Amino acid sequence: MKIHIDLDCFFVSAERTLDKSLMGKPVGIGGRGDTKIFSHQKSRQFLSLKNSGAFVPAYFFEHYSSGQNDLNKFIDADGRIRGMLTTTSYEARAFGIKTGCTIREALQRCPDIIIKQPNMRLYQELSYKLKRFLQKRIPIIEQGSIDEFYGDLDGWVDDKDVPQFINDLKNEAMAVLDLPLSIGAAYSKFTAKMATNAAKPFGTKVVYPHEVDRFIHDLPITDFPGIGHRTAAKLQGLGLNTLGEIKSHPHLFLNSTKSQRDLYERVCGIDKTPLQQERERKSIGISRTFDPEIDRKELQRRVIILSRHLSHALIRMKKLPTHYSFSIRYEMNQKANANITLNRLFSESYLREIMLDLFAKADQYKNLKAIRLGLACSAFTQSNHHTFSLLEYEGDIKRHRLTQSTSALREKYGLDTLQWGGEL
Repeated sequence: MKIHIDLDCFFVSAERTLDKSLMGKPVGIGGRGDTKIFSHQKSRQFLSLKNSGAFVPAYFFEHYSSGQNDLNKFIDADGRIRGMLTTTSYEARAFGIKTGCTIREALQRCPDIIIKQPNMRLYQELSYKLKRFLQKRIPIIEQGSIDEFYGDLDGWVDDKDVPQFINDLKNEAMAVLDLPLSIGAAYSKFTAKMATNAAKPFGTKVVYPHEVDRFIHDLPITDFPGIGHRTAAKLQGLGLNTLGEIKSHPHLFLNSTKSQRDLYERVCGIDKTPLQQERERKSIGISRTFDPEIDRKELQRRVIILSRHLSHALIRMKKLPTHYSFSIRYEMNQKANANITLNRLFSESYLREIMLDLFAKADQYKNLKAIRLGLACSAFTQSNHHTFSLLEYEGDIKRHRLTQSTSALREKYGLDTLQWGGEL
């Protein structure tokens, strides 16, 4: 069987490992968009590539808590409360406060809620410790995100022993790491994930093959991992509102596209997809959303800063990109992008030049304020030494070695240790 392991209210649970006074209280982890990256003040910022999977943040700042409650970090000089909640405790959810709720609204619903600023370094470290803990107890582990994992128990634990195994695993993780887990088990990783949701909080649930039909019968289609809002709208347009109704209409899926057939089988608990212990990165990017900004020189400065961060990640990963892309989003919901494929040896200064050029090409609405910038690199190669001329290659070698040296210093002392003049 396959199991799905999910950390309950992970960021809040992580904070409680450091501060037991948060136990049993409504707590929310706030987020304002990581605009600190653009600050003129130096800060100790780091990159972590320990964890893999979707939605695993890589960049984080040294964390300085102002005490039990960090609410003041989300109040501007004019008294305006900014930010949204990325995680809430179950005690906060009892007041109707959910992930994505604004901090202002959360305080209106529960004036006593404790707001904490995120401590990504702590979350990364605890996620990695859990990963190592699981790898010692389960032969095949796949990390889905910073707070969820999949495991394959085939040939390791008999089906009849799975309930006891996952219950013991949950309790041991709590005893060893002080982290509450919920675990679901099924033959399909998709069914296992839904079982985890049914088991929360701090519970376990096994769905055997003969129980799948009964388990999914009344579940809304939006509960199925892989059915997004757009797909849900199409299915609802066909009169399908529950997973049980999908199961009872095979003709709508089995005679359609491969993706539709796969969706139908997965809803029915059939999934032949093996777990991936390590996923090779095919691309890496960095983006930030910020308050509307119209000053193009300031936007160029932010492109340089983002380029520095992206360069450091590429050097750490030992990746040499050949495809570069840039995106910009404006306040009027306008979007623009530009990309280019180049065959040159990578360096930070080269990336900076490319992204500034792509920014100039992508910025089609100069009369609008920008609210988001995104940089990405892909089409990696391990030995890309082909350049347009010998003179270019010799210069690229020097710039590449300089990038490696500066990256080593940033790894030791923080990403803001060395900055470009254009950032100041």
